[in-house]
Amino acid sequence: MHRSDIATLFALGAALMIAVGDVIQQRSAHDVTDEPVGTVALFLQLLRDKQWWLGSLVAAGGFGLQAAALAFGSVLLVQALIVTSLLFALPLSARFAGRRITRYQWMWAVLLAIAVAVIVTVGDPSKGQSRAGLQTWTWVIATLGPFLLLCLLGARLYKGKPVAAVLLGVVAGSLWGLFAVLMKGVVDQLDNGIWAVLKLPELYPWAAVAVVATAVQQASFRAGSMAASLPAVTVSEPLVASVLGVAILGEMLRPGRSGWAFLVVAVVVMIAATVELARTEAAPAPEGAPTSSG
Repeated sequence: MHRSDIATLFALGAALMIAVGDVIQQRSAHDVTDEPVGTVALFLQLLRDKQWWLGSLVAAGGFGLQAAALAFGSVLLVQALIVTSLLFALPLSARFAGRRITRYQWMWAVLLAIAVAVIVTVGDPSKGQSRAGLQTWTWVIATLGPFLLLCLLGARLYKGKPVAAVLLGVVAGSLWGLFAVLMKGVVDQLDNGIWAVLKLPELYPWAAVAVVATAVQQASFRAGSMAASLPAVTVSEPLVASVLGVAILGEMLRPGRSGWAFLVVAVVVMIAATVELARTEAAPAPEGAPTSSG
């Protein structure tokens, strides 16, 4: 079996487990308290919630499969496939909410699956290097850091409004994208033994980013409707990871001259489908909407 095929299988497994973990965590973030709480206070309360820990353990299993996928494939390939977590989250979320999936949702689900297939096959992502130098990471911090701080400031200024959930979702998704790129460097050193991993400069920022991303994501779930936060998280993660994969790891898409048009259309469709699926997944189905038994 080709390495990219192995990466694909691991990435799809990761998408499934991450979807299950996210659905459980989303419910916990809303159910853990009825009082208005900040990001840190919410996170501390969730640390005492058994249901949230169940979701976290399932999601952690997904991150393990994601790491395995990154050992065999590029960040571009793996993150494109991780987006399919929405296809798994859709029926799970509907089942938990006691509702059925609409034909409109199935339409966008099919379009998302087709778009991801086009990106993976036509785009033919190439594997670059696994790590970047300190100078490159300094550039990433200098550009991404201020952007994330502005989003956090905006979320505080617009507290209580839907835009706060969107901004916090963008921060969480961006951090998960950064997490995926840092994970690539950590996974690359596993064959050299635990001591080599412990000495790895990327290890500790990778762990810190995971904790912060988790806390901010839960805050985004609490800040407003899931229809506001979930699309922001789901779209920003692969976009940031892909940009960093190209910019600092030297990965490339190789669609050929005739394939670029298909690739651009596929990316636009993927983003649109992700937003629509996340939005409709979070919102109850309109009364009288046509449904499918799924």
